[in-house]
Amino acid sequence: MGRIMAFDYGTKRIGVAVTDTMQIVATRMQVLSDMEVMNYLKVYMEREEVDCFVVGEPKQMDNTPSQSYDAVMRFCERLKRNFPNIDVYLEDERFTSKIASQTIAKSVPKLKAKQDKGLIDEVSAVLILQAFMNSPQENRKLYDFTNS
Repeated sequence: MGRIMAFDYGTKRIGVAVTDTMQIVATRMQVLSDMEVMNYLKVYMEREEVDCFVVGEPKQMDNTPSQSYDAVMRFCERLKRNFPNIDVYLEDERFTSKIASQTIAKSVPKLKAKQDKGLIDEVSAVLILQAFMNSPQENRKLYDFTNS
């Protein structure tokens, strides 16, 4: 069994989280720029098996796509083009940044949290991954590359 890798996509930073090989525990992994993410994944996947990708799907409260939706879909398309044999799933990312910020505020000294903006992105990726792992398989939303 391979790992599941999740992304909290942002135009400045991409938070990355990954499961263990048994797909039980989600762990924050890295913050990458949009320009370095594909090369990083190619190197990572030379040494680790990845079963699927999960990307946070940005939505408004009324379930409509948010402002960053198109950029996230372009990222999903790049994942599919670079790794055509790996499924890409979408997971609702509403409130992940807020929950991540609250979690960090409770567990990390304030100065450290203020200095490390990428920490919110990493923790958000973990929350996206954990939500995906907790969802029933029949409810998972597979990214449809052919309709993008």
